[in-house]
Amino acid sequence: MNEALMYAKYNQAGNRAIYAILNGMSNDEREKDRGSYYGSLSSLVSHLFGGTYFFIGMFKTALAGNAAAVQAIDSRPHMPDSPPEGPLNEAQWQKLGEMLEAADAAYVAMAGALSETDLSLPVKIDWYGGNPGEVPLSFLLSQLVVHNTHHRGQISQILDSLKIDNDYSGIDLAFM
Repeated sequence: MNEALMYAKYNQAGNRAIYAILNGMSNDEREKDRGSYYGSLSSLVSHLFGGTYFFIGMFKTALAGNAAAVQAIDSRPHMPDSPPEGPLNEAQWQKLGEMLEAADAAYVAMAGALSETDLSLPVKIDWYGGNPGEVPLSFLLSQLVVHNTHHRGQISQILDSLKIDNDYSGIDLAFM
């Protein structure tokens, strides 16, 4: 298994675990402002989805020669035109879970389609004031893993403060 696929599966398992924990909470508890940059636990999960959606969308042009990777990218769910105002209701929370699962499945499928050569393909970015204007795909894949792990860590800290068991973060041999 390539390393990108291993980390995509790790990400998917972490997101499933955290969603399951949060799904066991009341909607009011998920929506309460917890003092994080994104406020509520559901807002943090929404940001996880948005980050995965954004990152894998950036890769489409660079991977234009890899039909399987592009097909996987195209399979991701479409972002809503406008996010809901205020707290999510239960139906919106459930929809977010479905979209997160679909985005993670697209990420896993895309990572599984990557070749060693693909990892060095340049991806255009507009960060850092345009310098550099592009970075290798492998760099952005690592940033996606770091981004998601960081925000799951924020969720974990909040759950720790609430005394809710949430040991989901280890990289198990299942990912090898």
